[in-house]
Amino acid sequence: MPNGQKELQVKFPDHLQGGAYANNMVVSHTKEEFVMDFLMVAPPAGSVTSRVIVSPGHMKRILAALQENVAKYENMFGEIQLAEAPKAAIGFH
Repeated sequence: MPNGQKELQVKFPDHLQGGAYANNMVVSHTKEEFVMDFLMVAPPAGSVTSRVIVSPGHMKRILAALQENVAKYENMFGEIQLAEAPKAAIGFH
């Protein structure tokens, strides 16, 4: 590992291994944190499948990682076409 870094062992809980499908996302923020709510929307309803809360500094690292991976994906498989935006506004109950 570079610069004397040690390997970090991360436990992956069994109940998370299947992941959570989301076809929409809502992002909000305060000065201290970003909140990303991932949703499964199937009109006329939807539900939150996961909520991730991160610091602003970590959000910038997430954004950079996503940009890098989208570029790698498009280099390998071609340009990603944007999905159609939802036709209804999303509101939480």
